[in-house]
Amino acid sequence: MKTTILATLLLASLSGTAARADVQPIEGSITYNGKTVHLEKAPVGSTFFHTFIGPNGRYVREVYKVNADRSATLVSRATSGSH
Repeated sequence: MKTTILATLLLASLSGTAARADVQPIEGSITYNGKTVHLEKAPVGSTFFHTFIGPNGRYVREVYKVNADRSATLVSRATSGSH
């Protein structure tokens, strides 16, 4: 059930990528402070998760999309619980 909900949220967030362009990196994000990431083996258009404990002590799960130039773009973020 939990996996189904996560998959549904992921698909919903990716389908609204243009509308979600306002998601900004926070401390702990892969692209925080203007960092750039280039992935050599990830398929263009694929997505991946990055999970960490955010600055507020809560668990953060971000979804990134691999662009045509192999860079990664943050497309959504969710937080839950506390550390």
